[in-house]
Amino acid sequence: MGFRTREVYTKARCTNQIEAYRNGLHNSVSMADMSSAQPTSPRWEAPNGEFNLTRLERVIYGPGKIAALNEEMERRRLERAVVATTDIVAKLPILQQVTGALGSRCAGVFTGVVQHVPRATVNALAEELKRLNADCVVSFGGGSPIDSCKVALYSLLPERELIHIAVPTTLAAAEFTHAGGVTDETTRVKSGVYDPRVLPRTVIEDPALTLSTPDWLWVTTGMRALDHAIECAYAIRHQPISDALASKSIALLVKHLPASIRTEGDERLAHRGQCQMAAWFSIYGAMNTRFGLSHLLGHQIGPKWDVPHGVTSCITLPTAMRFMAGIAAHRFGPVAEGFGIPFDPANPRPAALACADRTEQFIAQFDVPKRLGDAKVPRHEIGQIVAPIARELEHNGVVDRPLTEPEVLGLLEAVY
Repeated sequence: MGFRTREVYTKARCTNQIEAYRNGLHNSVSMADMSSAQPTSPRWEAPNGEFNLTRLERVIYGPGKIAALNEEMERRRLERAVVATTDIVAKLPILQQVTGALGSRCAGVFTGVVQHVPRATVNALAEELKRLNADCVVSFGGGSPIDSCKVALYSLLPERELIHIAVPTTLAAAEFTHAGGVTDETTRVKSGVYDPRVLPRTVIEDPALTLSTPDWLWVTTGMRALDHAIECAYAIRHQPISDALASKSIALLVKHLPASIRTEGDERLAHRGQCQMAAWFSIYGAMNTRFGLSHLLGHQIGPKWDVPHGVTSCITLPTAMRFMAGIAAHRFGPVAEGFGIPFDPANPRPAALACADRTEQFIAQFDVPKRLGDAKVPRHEIGQIVAPIARELEHNGVVDRPLTEPEVLGLLEAVY
């Protein structure tokens, strides 16, 4: 990875630096403390790397496209689908559109999915898939149903490999990755499974099905998509294609996310469809780039205090961006382009910090939690997730240098 030599910082120093960024005192912070040397002039090099494609075969998008589910089952010669969703979604009329599209091929509906994917519910889903002799699972809803299906399918390997079809109703974009998070109910620590065989083969993006999604959930998962785009762009392993799509995703979310909850009728439907495109673009190639600091903070904040991951992005993203602006400002070019902020490769830090400010301003217009305190997280407990975050950061290698536990604690205190 080429990590820099580990540097030791005190908690107070890290917190003061981030607070200085928030207050606009950018020039008062010594970048010898938080960053490596930045390039003084643009360097042009031929693209060099590799991009691994996934097993996702088809994305079907547009109003009314849920009807294509029947054709998709026929095309794949599938006969026994189990729909997996939450009890809340199961009570909505939109479930009947999914089961109706499946017709006689619907072998059953599992409604036991729970936020943050507790291990027990995943095990129950796996048992139901076996009991019903399913050859396909249709995840219906947000990231929790989609991840629950991934983890359940993983537990059935290698004896049984089922086809996964995803019908999302939020902007979490879990349907585009082969990673699934699962929570240990005892420790409330989240871990993950990673296997190409659990990725949805087909994704059906029907904006009409999202009209029943509560505005707060739609907006916060939109912020999760924004988080995906930004962290794919400034990732160590960023790719030319993910850079381009990240910029487009950011621009689409800025333009359409507010309108997607403030308009009605066909206009609302159109804006929702554009947001779905933004979510798709935000995460394309993520298994190549991986995500960064904001995501890994959210991975542990979410299950520990039952905070939805879209909400954790509202809380952690601007601060994570300011921290990364001190380490990798030169990788903020696609983010700046998405926001329409001028970017000077010879002096990238001002634009990188402006991107963090713009992100904070964008989030501020919505009625969502913006601090850990807003999410009812007990301040005296935040130290309990420092070690898991530090371990995950070191294991994933998504920041240019390791972070010390005092630094991690400083970041958590900065967002409280």
